Amino acid sequence: MASPQLIPSHSSFNHRASINPNSSNPSLSSPNLKPISKPSSLLQWRKFQRFTSLRCSASSFPEKHGMNSAKSDDVVELPLFPLPLVLFPGAVLPLQIFEFRYRIMMHTLLHTDLRFGVIYSDAETGISGVGCVGEIVRHERLADDRFFLICKGQERFRITDLVRTKPYIVAEVDWLEDRPSVDDEDLEGLANEVESCMKDVIRLSNRLNGKLEKEVKDLRKNHFPTPFSFFVGSTFEGAPREQQALLELECTAARLKREKETLRNTLNYLSAASALKDVFPSSRRWV
Repeated sequence: MASPQLIPSHSSFNHRASINPNSSNPSLSSPNLKPISKPSSLLQWRKFQRFTSLRCSASSFPEKHGMNSAKSDDVVELPLFPLPLVLFPGAVLPLQIFEFRYRIMMHTLLHTDLRFGVIYSDAETGISGVGCVGEIVRHERLADDRFFLICKGQERFRITDLVRTKPYIVAEVDWLEDRPSVDDEDLEGLANEVESCMKDVIRLSNRLNGKLEKEVKDLRKNHFPTPFSFFVGSTFEGAPREQQALLELECTAARLKREKETLRNTLNYLSAASALKDVFPSSRRWV
């Protein structure tokens, strides 16, 4: 299925992006981070030559997260992985762990609760203040002490304080949940509109790329509006800043409305490209 370029109206979205409803995890064009296909067995990982590599620097942690030695009994501490991608609740993220400090982290996690924080980071903005818990659902440890992991996004969190940066970053966090919707918000209606826009984008993109026009299957898959909004955000590949903005929103309706606007802008772009293709049919690719 084709992955059309997304055309958002938000300033945070300044990367070339695509929508990929068949992808279980967001991907990013980066020399140190590559998407890998989900294998049917962990033994098949050895056959793959493109793995998600983990590299980050504790020195990139922004000053807004200060040090504070005082701790209460109910403080939640979470080890963090800064990465140039955004993990959403429910999304699947394959990783290869080879850096020494993160191998130390893996040894600790595999003997505790298997949970760590995935936090978006880039050279311009540093580490974001909101991330998503990744829970290790499958893992394989190799002879050279590298790890292959399959993680699934769980709840979101907000960083409140920095505990330490060595050998890896640990932060105090608060859990982040969407606020209850108001009575006049039709979340089901919004979710259905977003799904309809996604289907239109996929259908028109396939047509422009010369693929067979097949009926787009059910994208919601009985998801409630909130998890569906996270799924839609996870399909906006190549636009981590826009994804981060969607992740940070604490309102399901606002998230769905923003996604609908992006999809409608994309649909307008594809419609214009389709009209050009009808006039200049010799071009082989339009999106």
